[in-house]
Amino acid sequence: MIVIVDYGLGNLASVKNMLKKIGFESKISRDRNLILNASLIILPGVGSYDHGVRNLHKYNLIEPLNTFVLDYKKPAIGICLGMQLMCKSSEEGKLKGLSWFDTEVIKFNFPDNKIKIPHMGWTHIVSDDKILFNSFGEKRFYFVHSYYVKYEKDNSLATSQYGDIIFSSAIKKANLIGFQFHPEKSHKYGMTLLTNILNQFV
Repeated sequence: MIVIVDYGLGNLASVKNMLKKIGFESKISRDRNLILNASLIILPGVGSYDHGVRNLHKYNLIEPLNTFVLDYKKPAIGICLGMQLMCKSSEEGKLKGLSWFDTEVIKFNFPDNKIKIPHMGWTHIVSDDKILFNSFGEKRFYFVHSYYVKYEKDNSLATSQYGDIIFSSAIKKANLIGFQFHPEKSHKYGMTLLTNILNQFV
């Protein structure tokens, strides 16, 4: 069973509907036992970093999430804020993230404010991955974010560019995958990507 983790933020129904459309059943839950017994979890999210961290603590999700990922080593997918919460910290707040990735989240900053923030809309990604992106021609996904994960070669699954900044639009390590973009809002591209992932892990 796929569990979409409900920590009070994010478009949970959109993710669930997209999974159903591509043939995968899921449950939206914050129940500890359901999470620990899932085959894969999805950590979605729309909102601010510290709000997300506080909610993870509020709903007592830190321990089961860490057990699922670090002890059981089962697959987890982070989307947008969910991906950022997988990192150790963010310039958007002061609280410590899950630290599954030893990297930081940084605010877009452009001289003279000539480029709009947030970065919003369809943007190409660049990736050499042969499994998740092997059935793609064009790779376009939908983004909405003001903060980004710093590009680091070891963790980066895909990159994108906004202004003169190249950032990690997808990150991967062992059983963890994170997407800065929204697969559930990316139409056929998101459907193909999620199908590739779930066929591999579920």
